[in-house]
Amino acid sequence: MLYALYQTATDVMLPMRAWATVAGQALAQGGTSHAESWRAVAALCEMMSRGALSHHRPPFGIDEIKVGNRVLPVREEEVLATPFGTLLRFAKEGAPPQPRVLLVAPLSGHFATLLRDTVRVLLPDHDVHITDWANARDVGLWHGRFGFDEYVEHLIKFLEAMGPGAHMIAVCQPCVQALAAAAIMAEDDNPAYPLSMTLMAGPIDTRVSPTKVNELAMGHPIGWFEQNLISRVPFRFPGAMRRVYPGFLQLTAFMSMNAERHLKAQMDLYKALASGDTEQATAIKAFYDEYFAVLDMTAEFYLETVQRVFQEHLLAKGELDWKGRRINPKAIRRTALFTVEGERDDICALGQTVAAHDLCSSLRPYRKKHYMQAGVGHYGVFAGRRWASQIYPLVRNTILANE
Repeated sequence: MLYALYQTATDVMLPMRAWATVAGQALAQGGTSHAESWRAVAALCEMMSRGALSHHRPPFGIDEIKVGNRVLPVREEEVLATPFGTLLRFAKEGAPPQPRVLLVAPLSGHFATLLRDTVRVLLPDHDVHITDWANARDVGLWHGRFGFDEYVEHLIKFLEAMGPGAHMIAVCQPCVQALAAAAIMAEDDNPAYPLSMTLMAGPIDTRVSPTKVNELAMGHPIGWFEQNLISRVPFRFPGAMRRVYPGFLQLTAFMSMNAERHLKAQMDLYKALASGDTEQATAIKAFYDEYFAVLDMTAEFYLETVQRVFQEHLLAKGELDWKGRRINPKAIRRTALFTVEGERDDICALGQTVAAHDLCSSLRPYRKKHYMQAGVGHYGVFAGRRWASQIYPLVRNTILANE
């Protein structure tokens, strides 16, 4: 019912947003748009036209990259595809052999393009692959379930498709699944086990320094989440009747944690549009174009993640099972471990990711390394200036040292 109401409201607003788009374009081209008053009206029209979410993956927009002294074209290449996700490779034409990296993107309401900056920084030195997760509302019921176990299974299949000798970098939520996949592959002596595993700002043990996100998960029984946050996809979409945690609800939860900051950003955007500050307006719009592109998660993946990771802390307690089989991080002996945390992270607080070191107790000390980046929040760990200049060199060195 909730999803249907949201979609109805979105449809009702379509004509008004279309009108605002046309009106804004007319004002911009009408010759009077340079007057301050008309710019203000045009800015209001644009703000109204932008007042909607997107449910489609934005383009990565990485068409070329500089490798050494050459600029090489980049094309997106599907290596392996399932109904729920694609192993996407950023193939660089004419590039020399480089370390192969699987970048594990979160499945938490946004598309893999949220890691666009992460990919762009990695590309000059690495053969980058990424987990490009599908929007659950576009996946038919006949394709079955996609829960916690299926996510881990996908990571194993993706690494096998890449072949022996790859490295794995997990960002945020999937650090738990990445560690589980590495442990399973180590115990099975799978030849495609990752040579190194970098875990960045992930909830390995959320009992450490709980954040608002952790407190929300612990504040209600799992039945509350199922009753209040799970909806069925409306009939008009390919995944009709699939039970999902809708992207629009996830975005609402994210924004509510920093409501003042987001409100200020929208006011800043209006002022930039009204004053003709194109540079600032473009920067704000680029961020929110990505932020407002949301995907739905399957109900089983969301509920199992909340319960196993955030409520019961099963991995941290050594009690996590995969398809009825106990996960044993102690089996990891050859995969180097590098963990990264941000000093001001309000989603995965300090101490939650470094907890992986205690779990991987069979690793020799020289195969384990941790880094805390001062002055950054959650997104600053994998995007922005400090990611590129201070964190990435350490990630690159970890990969090179284990080639």
